[in-house]
Amino acid sequence: MATPPPRNAPRNFTGDAFFAWDGDVLVVNILGKPAAAKDAIGKPKGTQLKVSVTAAPKDGKATDHMVRFLAPLFGVAVADIEVVFGRESFHKQLRIKAPAKLPDVFASPPDGDNR
Repeated sequence: MATPPPRNAPRNFTGDAFFAWDGDVLVVNILGKPAAAKDAIGKPKGTQLKVSVTAAPKDGKATDHMVRFLAPLFGVAVADIEVVFGRESFHKQLRIKAPAKLPDVFASPPDGDNR
């Protein structure tokens, strides 16, 4: 389990981007879309990355499904993805420990203009 950020750290760790690095941990802001036609990573929308999943939004099951969907795309185990906040919300933040690979949407470094 990743070490939580200090209490005085801003909740929006990523600033104006949808992702940022904290050492070897990738921090990603997610705009979740549950009950979608298919599981998919979409495009950045402001400071969030749109991620659609087929699971229904009930008791955090869509978030659990999202983590299981994302883990192989980042080359990590499910246990290496921490839901910082938003387990039962559309708005989430994930911390992905030492991803072995990155989906194409992460190809360019965050520069504050990911809209």
